[in-house]
Amino acid sequence: MYDQYDALIFDMDGTILDTEPTHRKAWRQVLARYGMTLDEARIVGFNGAPTWRLAQFIIETNQSSHDPHLLAAEKTAAVKAMLLENVQPLPLMEVVKAYHGRRPMAVGTGSEHSMADALLTQLGVRELFSAVVGADDVQRHKPEPDTFLRCAELMGVAPERCVVFEDADFGVQAAKAAGMDVVDVRLL
Repeated sequence: MYDQYDALIFDMDGTILDTEPTHRKAWRQVLARYGMTLDEARIVGFNGAPTWRLAQFIIETNQSSHDPHLLAAEKTAAVKAMLLENVQPLPLMEVVKAYHGRRPMAVGTGSEHSMADALLTQLGVRELFSAVVGADDVQRHKPEPDTFLRCAELMGVAPERCVVFEDADFGVQAAKAAGMDVVDVRLL
């Protein structure tokens, strides 16, 4: 089905791993410590963005003076503990398995690199990917193309020969900005 491409790139959260409910639970847990709340309808627009950027939005909407990077680090620690117990693959993981050994594949995620490695290792699928690029591996995050361009570079494949699988508007924009074809998994 994707044989015309030289490489496949996958977003992680909400694309190949069902992590979104756990991310929301971790946010609620951390924010409750400080009497802050989470507007779940409004945070969907931050899917694919680095954690600190969402933390900054939450801090602003709660009129708090917290450091967004410290709040993001607290949330990352909470979600890591929860996810390692609860993470499940999504159906798109079948595409990953079908193309393993046939095409180089990478994960390009808004999560931190260590989190992505830990989750993929926990599920026993880390070795299926020749590269993982996390939010802390690039200067400019989705919707900028840097994450996906770095994936292509690490795989040694021209960007226009890659296809990206994404579940968020920021990621779709980033793939297009990188000159790559994109499959919006929300439409599958």
